[in-house]
Amino acid sequence: MDLTLLKQHSPCAWEIPAQGKMRVPAMIYASKELVRAMDHKVYEQAVNVAMLPGIVGASYVMPDAHWGYGFPIGGVAAFDADAGGVVSAGGVGFDVSCGVRCLHTGLRREHIMTVQRALADTLFERIPAGLGSTGGIRLNSAQMDAMLSGGAKWAVERGWGSSADLERVEEQGQMLHAKPKYVSEQAKKRQREEMGTLGSGNHYLEVQEVTAVFDDAIASAYGLHIGDVVLMIHCGSRGLGHQIGTEFLRKMVEAAPGYGLILPDRELACAPIRSDLGQEYLGAMRAAINCALANRQILTHLVRDVFAKLLPSAQLPVLYDVSHNTCKLETHRVDGRLRELYVHRKGATRAWGPGHPGLPQALRASGQPVLIGGSMGTGSYVLAGTTASESLAFSSACHGAGRAMSRHQALKTWNGRTVVDELAQRGILIRSPSMRGVAEEAPDAYKDVNSVVDAADAAGLARKVARLEPLVCIKG
Repeated sequence: MDLTLLKQHSPCAWEIPAQGKMRVPAMIYASKELVRAMDHKVYEQAVNVAMLPGIVGASYVMPDAHWGYGFPIGGVAAFDADAGGVVSAGGVGFDVSCGVRCLHTGLRREHIMTVQRALADTLFERIPAGLGSTGGIRLNSAQMDAMLSGGAKWAVERGWGSSADLERVEEQGQMLHAKPKYVSEQAKKRQREEMGTLGSGNHYLEVQEVTAVFDDAIASAYGLHIGDVVLMIHCGSRGLGHQIGTEFLRKMVEAAPGYGLILPDRELACAPIRSDLGQEYLGAMRAAINCALANRQILTHLVRDVFAKLLPSAQLPVLYDVSHNTCKLETHRVDGRLRELYVHRKGATRAWGPGHPGLPQALRASGQPVLIGGSMGTGSYVLAGTTASESLAFSSACHGAGRAMSRHQALKTWNGRTVVDELAQRGILIRSPSMRGVAEEAPDAYKDVNSVVDAADAAGLARKVARLEPLVCIKG
């Protein structure tokens, strides 16, 4: 990206001033090196988002941003329904409510290393992963609608976990006002056999060691200490979410002229929040959020079964579960007054600061855990939301490292078997049904996660708490 197009406010804050048809400016939170490395398409998409009706504050771009469909991945934008604001399927993304759940294990590295290979093999055997993967759960029509309404709460009520899990999940495990009736039969059909599966792409289940702590007080409040072992589950709403995104993008493109919407890019297809179509999408999208929450809850149950057999002393309570492809109605202070806004976070994570009433009491003094995933051989991070993030980007932060090259480029650069072997030499065991998928997700296909996290910390979006290194990775 051409830095001369930007106005620099601080080492990690850059503004694209409002110009032309932009209703608000765009703000990019990243270091000079990260901004320079961003494709110019990120600039164009951030500007286009700033042209949408009812947008409030600015069009925000996180440190891990790269270009996506309509919105940049790593994009945040809030809209006011009272000001003619819109909801955009492209501003949520296809993998609705893709997110990360982090579990404690109560174990140390030495406990894992005695059974590392058996643990990798058994997790791979028990956790369905890969394109089109199916699990052992089959939902009929009534069960599907109950799951889409109930989310992780529905899963817990059926024995896949405990009520204590729900205290550490966004929305307490259930997104309210979901409307399964607006989810097509095709979307439901795609999900009928996919509950409790990881899927493909960048989704994974990873056993990790805490190797560094940057804030002793917050790390202690989160229960993280050097040498501890935790586990991250990264997945979303699978085929159902993708089908919902595909169908509503098409509907929004077709309906735009009737709403008087002139789109700078057809990929920014949207509908007025108060329109019938806007409400139908919100109802279906919330159902997809519940699907993702239920999916991660079922996967948690499967993981606990594996650990109970191989490491019976393990305890696996939830640290936190947070999504990064959503649109949520939230209250934010803008220009000194509280406003109800529909906040789109596409490849971005909600990052509530200390004292937020939406946090469980045990986490309220420290702020929300922000879970940043790496890519197989790279580290992951736990950050904490900050009070400053509210005014910077509606309490939002990055969600991962962000791709540095396309999957096609990665395939031309790496061989999956070679990647697996090289990581094994470093003590990291990879299990995947697809060597092609491993090549597409090679660690160096992503930006340097350390630089991304440092930029988020420097910008004030979230505070560094702990770094995690992989020991076992089940890759979709």
